[in-house]
Amino acid sequence: MVRIFLSVIILCVLSIFVFKLNALAEEIHFANNIYVLKYSAVSPITKGYENEYFLKNETKKDFTKMIVVYHYPNIDKPLKYAQDVSKKVESEETDILLKLVQNKKEDKAAFSYLENGSINGKKYFEYNIFKFEKHPTKGMLALRYAVRYFFANDEDIAKIGNNIREHNDEYLQQIISSPMPQIVEKEVNK
Repeated sequence: MVRIFLSVIILCVLSIFVFKLNALAEEIHFANNIYVLKYSAVSPITKGYENEYFLKNETKKDFTKMIVVYHYPNIDKPLKYAQDVSKKVESEETDILLKLVQNKKEDKAAFSYLENGSINGKKYFEYNIFKFEKHPTKGMLALRYAVRYFFANDEDIAKIGNNIREHNDEYLQQIISSPMPQIVEKEVNK
């Protein structure tokens, strides 16, 4: 009787723990910010789930910071994929590849780049870091950290450039050493 009672208690505690882990996947803590899952769906491009996290008061239309987790179930070579994507970034007129880091033994890679754009007449640089690694069971996972820096003049551009140059290695290291967030496999659209 005592064994059954203990088994039920252990099962309840484990159920609560598993629920808490899934709930935590709807929030990501990075660089002193909390990001909330606001979009999740199966991507028509990757055929896997794509989870988009934004700061509490931001959306895809107006974000300044964002984290995205992608599952590519049909791609199993993260290093090669990162090399191909980084070459594409280099060939784009509005993009500047900042750094590519590769770990051939673990088949992982990360790179950072700067993208020039505008939204609603406001010019910005979008600083992006991507990390690619194998999915534990099938395919590949990608983690993206993006920050938009809006500017109005050359002085703003110089400040942005100095800030990115100063923090690029630090943010790359944080992304590389961060565990890959769990993919949330449900439809979310907030």
